[in-house]
Amino acid sequence: MTTRTNRTTKLDLRLSQDAKQTLNAAAQAAHCSVSQFVLKSALERAAETLTERQRFELNADQWKEFMDALDAPPQIVPQIQRLFREPSPFDAPMVE
Repeated sequence: MTTRTNRTTKLDLRLSQDAKQTLNAAAQAAHCSVSQFVLKSALERAAETLTERQRFELNADQWKEFMDALDAPPQIVPQIQRLFREPSPFDAPMVE
């Protein structure tokens, strides 16, 4: 049994006649409506895009360089040290 979700938000899309025909043909081949096809395809691509931003692959040399950078002592940045010495706006006493 298909689980139905409450769809309350609409997404409008302008496209060429060729693009619409391509989507119609693909939806027919997938035995679903154009809306279902577009939504499913867009969500799959969105998941791929988000995964690509959360995971990366390195070869052996790149991995060693990455690990060396992580293991290296922190760099001293005078501007950041100054920021840590200055009082934060959040440290100010609250005015009631």
